[in-house]
Amino acid sequence: MEESFLNDAKVLTDFISSSPSPYHVVSNMAKGLEDAGFMPLDEGGRFPLSPGNSYFVRRNGSALIAFRIPAEPVERMHVVGAHTDSPSFKLKPDPEVVSSSSYTTLNVEGYGGMLMAPWFDRPLSIAGRVFIDSPDGISCRLVDFDEDLVSIVNLAIHQNRKANEGICYRVQKELLPIFADRAEKGSFIALLAGRLGVDVSEILDYDLFLYSRTPASFWGLDKAFFSIGRIDDLECAHSAYRALLETPCTGSSMTVAALFDNEEVGSGSKQGALSDFLRTTLERIFSSLGIDVEKKAMILSSSFMLSADNGHALHPNYPEACDIVNKPVVNRGVLIKYSANQKYTTDAESGAFVRKLMRDNGIPYQVFVNNSDLAGGSTLGNLSTQKVGIRTADVGLAQLAMHSPYETAGVRDVGHLLSLFRAFFSL
Repeated sequence: MEESFLNDAKVLTDFISSSPSPYHVVSNMAKGLEDAGFMPLDEGGRFPLSPGNSYFVRRNGSALIAFRIPAEPVERMHVVGAHTDSPSFKLKPDPEVVSSSSYTTLNVEGYGGMLMAPWFDRPLSIAGRVFIDSPDGISCRLVDFDEDLVSIVNLAIHQNRKANEGICYRVQKELLPIFADRAEKGSFIALLAGRLGVDVSEILDYDLFLYSRTPASFWGLDKAFFSIGRIDDLECAHSAYRALLETPCTGSSMTVAALFDNEEVGSGSKQGALSDFLRTTLERIFSSLGIDVEKKAMILSSSFMLSADNGHALHPNYPEACDIVNKPVVNRGVLIKYSANQKYTTDAESGAFVRKLMRDNGIPYQVFVNNSDLAGGSTLGNLSTQKVGIRTADVGLAQLAMHSPYETAGVRDVGHLLSLFRAFFSL
């Protein structure tokens, strides 16, 4: 495996390992942006923007829009959209469940559509955000236990002889993680308070998720594959963030990375792609730069967005699950994603633009369409364009085990996607 490809993949897996929740994703990106000279903006304050500078704004701690303003008057925008969330299990309020006066399990519910079986019998931890009643008012603290804290444990084969014949899993029954070997109500909240250095009574609320503790691995002949949790969609989100950091703004194009939350549950939140986050941010940029309504319409008509989210690769054991002609494989290049029902936004016009860009820059690419008899997933491009109507194409990378807590992708493809975003931001 070429060293540059392997290095790019390791940078990605290191970021994923340090970002166990969407709140950690955005916090880590915000720090990296500030270190690179991007200036933070507060949605609750004015946007004092100047040509030639770079900025970012966050919403609800889990969505982020970063942008570079050219020194010249803005004529167009190049936007990459992706999402920060991944399927998981979220802790409910008052989470301890005392079972048969013995174990303590934690009450969880599913977040997004995940493969449930791989969550069993592996070390799990918990991360997210906690709101504290502090002397200065309500404060928000990120927390990551960063230890093997809980596990969702299978029933022994001797007690379920049909276990290998398929199980319809029920989250409330089979998927509650074991936390303690004794019945102790309030034990988790006490542990959480101790980790934060506060009293139990000071904890007002929390958004906490399970995540897999299995570390990243590079495997296969020539280490062609890598596996870790949350590849979907942090592979795209991190690549957009990294490309924006590394690509200076030249000419008259404003470059934007728009990273939304809650894509896995429909994007219908104030921080999702269906919200006004991108639209109002752009309107405030235009207003601050003195761009009037007429010029704004001209800029939007000349702009382009890449909606970036991964797609299913050909599985060697299930080739029939793919389209009969277009069978994307990991490490063969960036996906251009098409859907007749507009689950993906690519049409011939936007597809031609992306193909030309990749051909001109020597970036390998392949076509993704769903098997016509199988319902495929959707993503955020067709949602965000309802709020900001610009030309859009859906792209991503081929991966295996999508929506598992331990997904698999191709090492070379990380570099392929970075190359696309760098070329796009350089236009």
